[in-house]
Amino acid sequence: MKKTVLRGIALLLLLVLLVIPTLTSCKKNIYYVKMSFEGFGDIVLELDRKSAPVTVDNFVGLVESGYYNGLKVNRSQLGFVIQAGDPKTGGKEEVGTIKGEFSSNGHRGNFIEHVRGVISMARSNDPNSASSQFFICLGDCRASLDGSYAGFGYVVEGMDVVDKIANHLAPYGDAYYGFVSDESYQVTITDAVVLDNYK
Repeated sequence: MKKTVLRGIALLLLLVLLVIPTLTSCKKNIYYVKMSFEGFGDIVLELDRKSAPVTVDNFVGLVESGYYNGLKVNRSQLGFVIQAGDPKTGGKEEVGTIKGEFSSNGHRGNFIEHVRGVISMARSNDPNSASSQFFICLGDCRASLDGSYAGFGYVVEGMDVVDKIANHLAPYGDAYYGFVSDESYQVTITDAVVLDNYK
């Protein structure tokens, strides 16, 4: 009887040790985010956590906190990218930086190519300087961006909205990078939410 009870307790402890870590560390590999732009409409992003876990966790956390609401799209280079998420465009505090999940920075699991519709993290010359700013590829950017920037998902709905924003901003950007300094032309992100269900 005593042995049976002890054996039962041991099995229960083993079950707890196996199940609890799985439950507490369980995260989805795919997230969907809907982002709305004032006067232009909505896009839906599919985020690939398997390829860029740190990047996706950071982005999803910022979306869930409402950080992107009120920030603006302030860059457009036709055929290349539009860019958003600069805290200065919405009077917000900067957030912490994250590790760059791309091959030239030692990350081997990210195979997302920078083709049209890919969302990726903007950064400075420091490979680990990405924080909140992101860009969306308007064309095939593989030659200049693959291996050096952390792609982490795709626009699965609303590339027409992205194109409209790009075309709206392009005439007002600087000649080299396409940054739009006049706030009256920048496009505001009115809302960004993680979708519980998609499709």
